[in-house]
Amino acid sequence: MLEQPHFGRRLRRLRLERGMSQAGLVGEGLSTAYLSRLESGERPPTERAVAYLAQRLGVEESALAGPSERRSLTEVLAAVASAPSGTDETAALSQAVEADTGEDPAARWQALWLLSRAAGRDGDHESERVRLLEAIELSDLLQAAELRARSHAQYARCLCALGDMCSAEPAAREALSIARAEQLPVSDTVAALMVLISIETELGRLETAGRHVHELERDLLPGAGPAQAAEALWTAAVVSSRQGDHATARSRLEQALHLPQRRPDVAFWARLRAAATAAALQMSPPHVDAAERWLSEAASVLAVIGTPLQRQELRALQAHLAFHKGELDEARELSHGLLSEGDLRLSYRDKVRLSALDGRLMILAGSVDDGIATLQELGRQAADSKNLDLSAHIWQALATTLADVHAASNTGESARASAGAG
Repeated sequence: MLEQPHFGRRLRRLRLERGMSQAGLVGEGLSTAYLSRLESGERPPTERAVAYLAQRLGVEESALAGPSERRSLTEVLAAVASAPSGTDETAALSQAVEADTGEDPAARWQALWLLSRAAGRDGDHESERVRLLEAIELSDLLQAAELRARSHAQYARCLCALGDMCSAEPAAREALSIARAEQLPVSDTVAALMVLISIETELGRLETAGRHVHELERDLLPGAGPAQAAEALWTAAVVSSRQGDHATARSRLEQALHLPQRRPDVAFWARLRAAATAAALQMSPPHVDAAERWLSEAASVLAVIGTPLQRQELRALQAHLAFHKGELDEARELSHGLLSEGDLRLSYRDKVRLSALDGRLMILAGSVDDGIATLQELGRQAADSKNLDLSAHIWQALATTLADVHAASNTGESARASAGAG
């Protein structure tokens, strides 16, 4: 159906899915003002406009026709909210969004939010990005401060997972600016500040990140709920670790893990221990004993009730732990197994760290040139995408691994020399 507003909603969704601006879509064939009126439903589409836009989008003209009538979005949202625990309503909600006429922007925002969260849990961060991008547009249309702050903060998190730090930073700053200017609840300010701290840490701005951590702990943490406070302490621990203050990092992790919860959440309890494991293994030197204990506790839960993404994250952590324990064959089996999977859902950072581990294992197994090439390419890619902390980790890993190989070689030569002298 090409009647408005169905046509305009579908046109905008297809444009956003391709990451195109209005100016980028219209080119020289239409005006952006006309496209804006089409997307808002103010103008009916002409045959010429439909043909031109379909060509620019790379789709058949039929793709711009809306879907058949279905339940209203509000009705589907009510069904999702009242569904028994464990029921997956994602497909029905996605279909309702496709068919939505846009008469209730707030309901559409809520649906997009739920779909973006589901995509994030599945590790489908590109779909999450598309949903959140439209949610930002709707929140601006609604002029709802809470929705604007939350859309921008979650969008920044999503971009971090995709490795796009340059785009993530302004989104996080916008979320924090809105939360402060509108005096939103502490939870919104904490959420925005946490993602900004993570971005600053990755960009190598440790002094700025440290100042924000001080603000977080001094002014905001007392008013945060237990779950958010635990996440904030973990975020602060990562900054301390990067600054070389491993005692403070360990203290913050321990504090986060032992925060009392009003209603115990086993899944959150396990995810927090997995996050603490990652932080402990990234310290220098790694806190292997603590990491092993925390990972064992997390595995007992995530192996049973974890999502496919969480189970992949668990296996990646097990590979890193095995490496630091000197169990190289197990580390190699785990890393190779994960990297060879067709549906690898890990975040950009986790994928790169796992690939870096694989490169180190190549070097230690004797494939020195291949391992060096792998790590060099990973380091360059991370630096080019401004993931500077990750890039530094890769180059340090390369240097450390080559030093270990050199030391082992010297030890072997000394042993052979001693045997010959004897």
